Amino acid sequence: MHDTTDLAIPILPCRSVSATTAFYRGLGFEGGAHAFDPNYAIFTCGTIELHFFAHAGLDPDASWAGCYLRVQDVQSWYDASLASALPSSGRPRFYPLEDKPWGLREFAIVDLDGNLVRIGQVL
Repeated sequence: MHDTTDLAIPILPCRSVSATTAFYRGLGFEGGAHAFDPNYAIFTCGTIELHFFAHAGLDPDASWAGCYLRVQDVQSWYDASLASALPSSGRPRFYPLEDKPWGLREFAIVDLDGNLVRIGQVL
């Protein structure tokens, strides 16, 4: 029934596909607007894939959208994200790498549209 190549791909809202493209490329992702729909974007980084749809009425301060990226080497993801020099408050923002009591080492980014992206690995 289940195959090791099965995937779950988050689809997150954004106000601007072009601004989202610039932001995620700055974090090391590749991709951008889909060739058949300029209001939809696909980004990849290694085996990680994120999708975004344009939502002009999105209120980033009221957004509850987000996803969790479980990776094998959270330190390398963290180091690459540090290079983007995101602030620790406002939007976008960056939360530091920490060992959590629930057994994960993780950090988080809130993007331009209020999407919370947690990135971590099992301790």
